[in-house]
Amino acid sequence: MRYIFLMMMSMSALLATQTEIVHSSVSLYGESKEFQNSVQKYDGKIYGVGADVHYGSSAYKLAYEMGDTKTKQPPLKENLETQKLFARYGYKISEKFALNVNYINILQDNIAITDGGESFALGMTYKPSQKIGLNFTQFYTLYDDFNVAQSDFKLNFKSKINGIGFRVTSITKYIVIDEKNSNTFTKNAQNSYLTSGLKIHGHYRTWHAGVGAYYGKRAFAIMNDGFKIQHHAMEFDRTYAAGIGKDIGAFVLRYQYIYQRAEELPMKNEGVEVSNMRFIANYKF
Repeated sequence: MRYIFLMMMSMSALLATQTEIVHSSVSLYGESKEFQNSVQKYDGKIYGVGADVHYGSSAYKLAYEMGDTKTKQPPLKENLETQKLFARYGYKISEKFALNVNYINILQDNIAITDGGESFALGMTYKPSQKIGLNFTQFYTLYDDFNVAQSDFKLNFKSKINGIGFRVTSITKYIVIDEKNSNTFTKNAQNSYLTSGLKIHGHYRTWHAGVGAYYGKRAFAIMNDGFKIQHHAMEFDRTYAAGIGKDIGAFVLRYQYIYQRAEELPMKNEGVEVSNMRFIANYKF
């Protein structure tokens, strides 16, 4: 609770001191997960709250989420409970260059050795034109028994045709695992992973829609621009996503469906399917 209180106080202080905020928002989200063919998990819920505040050349983004997953007992002794904190600061140097700093803290994980893990990142965005943007971000994640280095390269292309705006994003992730102590989480993992993804997003008037896919194996990855972290011993090899959204005044309502296929590494259990349904509500101010 101390971490929640500190985060809320920081957000309140930030909002109180910035008097010329533009295109900012606060958000609530809920996520339902269902696991098929898993020997560890049945299903789970995730709830989160966040804020995305833009002021001048700076952008501040924070999110806190908590999760509760029903596990199979045995082999596990209790249900999974998690709490995570995500933060990102962006600074626009010029019309072409911007910097970003990210931070993640796994505040609680009652069944995994990744409890208490922290991730730090530094990145740069370059926009050679209004239509094209490139970002490189380097993440370093520190756990007690192993570390993970992740390099993200992202290319954005956006345009507008007949009143329909669209954005195409390609993403490449290179992940390197550095094992400090022998452990069950990394003993069956590869030393490195290279995975790529493609996302397409379109909007027309008050409607939004998007699809995305990732190919290539990955484990212990950071996703969603630093606002998701996969810190359990699962090696994903397929991810498909689709979503739709609607602007209603100052509110934005969105629904997303994500399908993932994975292998549970400690027991080499292949063919695990994870279905996620996510609802997000944003209020713009």
